[in-house]
Amino acid sequence: MSQFSGFGKQTTDFLEALGKNNEKPWFDAHRAEYEEFYLEPAKAFVEAVAAPLRAISPTSQAQPRVNGSIFRVNRDIRFSKDKTPYRDHIDMWFWDGEARNRAVSGFYLRIAAKEVIVGAGAHMFDSSNLKRFRSAVSGGSRGAGLVNAVAAARTAGYSIGGEHYKRLPRGFEDADGPTADLLRHNALFVDASVITPKELRSEAFVDYCVGHWEKMAPVHRWLVDHLQEA
Repeated sequence: MSQFSGFGKQTTDFLEALGKNNEKPWFDAHRAEYEEFYLEPAKAFVEAVAAPLRAISPTSQAQPRVNGSIFRVNRDIRFSKDKTPYRDHIDMWFWDGEARNRAVSGFYLRIAAKEVIVGAGAHMFDSSNLKRFRSAVSGGSRGAGLVNAVAAARTAGYSIGGEHYKRLPRGFEDADGPTADLLRHNALFVDASVITPKELRSEAFVDYCVGHWEKMAPVHRWLVDHLQEA
């Protein structure tokens, strides 16, 4: 595997062209560009970021392969109104624990033609994790830990996502303040969306992402510690 040296202009040019020509004949004709400018630098990035991520979260997983840390370029269109067959961006996911499909939180990255999104957290709680989340959020010092982590992330300039419900869930109607805000969530993630940073083009992009993930790590760590099944 080649050493990571950034995502060059060829990568974002390919993503932009894919967005404008999102159909199988075009993709098949440009598969070599997909391999060279999309897949290979993504694999190299995952390899390069593995050790720094483990320094943040020792059980973090970084697997440099498709269906590991790299999402498939093919979209699942079976139940989607959008029938375009390909993602016109690169998505990566770095989760805690051995089972990717059971991970409760992770660090993530999206590279699009004109922006980069760096984030951490969970985009959806299943029913058992939602129950654990509500119990922990309303659990005194445990909930206070998450309130503080979310407040620090917001102060650092990150967006907080996952609020879904207008009303407090049954049994938690007496909650107020930041605790009540969190109880309206069915997911929790923090991220930053940035117009293509200059670091994307070089090996400095590893440190750029890790710097963001370090600031987001308290939210991620809280989710792993409080929602992970024993």
